[in-house]
Amino acid sequence: MNRFFRLSPVLRARKAQEDAAKGAVIQSRADIREAQALVRRKQLDLVGAEAPSEATARAMVASLVARQSLAGALMSAQKMVTEAEEVERERMAVLADAAKRRRAVEMMAERHAEMVRANDLRKDQANLDELAMTSKARNEARGAAE
Repeated sequence: MNRFFRLSPVLRARKAQEDAAKGAVIQSRADIREAQALVRRKQLDLVGAEAPSEATARAMVASLVARQSLAGALMSAQKMVTEAEEVERERMAVLADAAKRRRAVEMMAERHAEMVRANDLRKDQANLDELAMTSKARNEARGAAE
């Protein structure tokens, strides 16, 4: 039996794919945190943008337009959070798939190692049996020769 597991390069590749998927998940979580921080900043900007104290028509219109613009930016930031969360879900699915594929190859490696151990034990037992039979045959030959 070949002691070398022929799928070792495949196992290394699967581990590398899983590591890359983990990196992508970590990056997507960082993207979510950035988008959430942007939402918080936009919310603070919107809360801080109050109507002018002197209510001229131009000032009121400018204030309303500015608040609408800030509200639009807030909605855009919230959409970024939603999209980043969707990307994270997709990347988590890729990570789960990569982990399954790696585990499948690992299980084959474990089975191979077990088969090698069993084969080694069979060979050792056969050698011991051969030694015992040879020793018995020698002892019988000595007894018959005397």
